[in-house]
Amino acid sequence: MEIFTYFWHYYLFIPLFNLLIWLYLNYSSYNLGIAIILLTVAVRIILLPFTILTERGKIVSEKLAVEVKEIKRDYSNDPVKQKIMIRRLLKKRRIRPWSKAVSLGFQALILVLLYQVFIGGINTEEKIHLLYPSIPYPDFINTHFLWFNIAARNLLMSAVVSAYLFADILISAWERKGELSRREQLYMIFFPAFVFLALAVLPAAKSIFVLTSLVFSTIISMFTIVLKTAANNAKKKTINS
Repeated sequence: MEIFTYFWHYYLFIPLFNLLIWLYLNYSSYNLGIAIILLTVAVRIILLPFTILTERGKIVSEKLAVEVKEIKRDYSNDPVKQKIMIRRLLKKRRIRPWSKAVSLGFQALILVLLYQVFIGGINTEEKIHLLYPSIPYPDFINTHFLWFNIAARNLLMSAVVSAYLFADILISAWERKGELSRREQLYMIFFPAFVFLALAVLPAAKSIFVLTSLVFSTIISMFTIVLKTAANNAKKKTINS
């Protein structure tokens, strides 16, 4: 346990804290909210290979839907064989379901570390002395962003994140053009509600991190849609010619 605590403190928490303060001092106009946005974008860029794999998986999954249905029909009486055949199909198409898990897991880790950064206050001597010698000590860390204090709870920001998430799930369901199952309907309602409750009891800095990450994902998805549409149009032109 001591090894884990040592690793967490010296190899995760302190480096992230120093990176956040470095961004604050150099690229945020001395606004910690902007520094968190920059940190989030940097994290998403690092995770971009996993994000690309996830988006590729979405495109390929649409093409695999018919093949999976055929496998389930052909092996409806043999669940074990059915799972084996589906696993082989996913391997053949190079579907990597773990890529999304890696991305979400890393972002969750950053969220926990950010919580540790803000717990008990960020301007305390207990944290400031953890800065590396190469990073100057700030006289004061400005935690006011737009109209609110990111070091305190903010229900409005929690609601904005929850509403954005709900809209994103709703649009994704609409794009599939299929009737939602009972489970999907419950997920659409309760997951954004859970996110709201979780963020409502945490400093608003977490809401900024989550919202920035969601917007980043939306931008990547838009690029995916553009590429997918261009590929389909090119395929239609080839067939027609």
